[in-house]
Amino acid sequence: MEFLNEYMVPMVLGICLCIGYVIKKWIKDVDNKYIPTICAILGIVISSWMNGFSFTPQVVLGGMVSGLASTGMHQLFTQYLDKRIS
Repeated sequence: MEFLNEYMVPMVLGICLCIGYVIKKWIKDVDNKYIPTICAILGIVISSWMNGFSFTPQVVLGGMVSGLASTGMHQLFTQYLDKRIS
């Protein structure tokens, strides 16, 4: 799992986290099971954009890892806050 850390792009993670949150809270027609897929695809697009629209394996993997990590981070924060409130 450590090798995935070198592909993590904080900017992509942050953007995907925010957009995933907006989709979850404000767009009720989107089922929650589709949000990780949306974030992964969005992560690839943003990562490619940041690298001059090049589609190398590193860019694709970095975008996917960062996009999917944003959904995991959202769950981490949600569960942490639920435990503190309870």
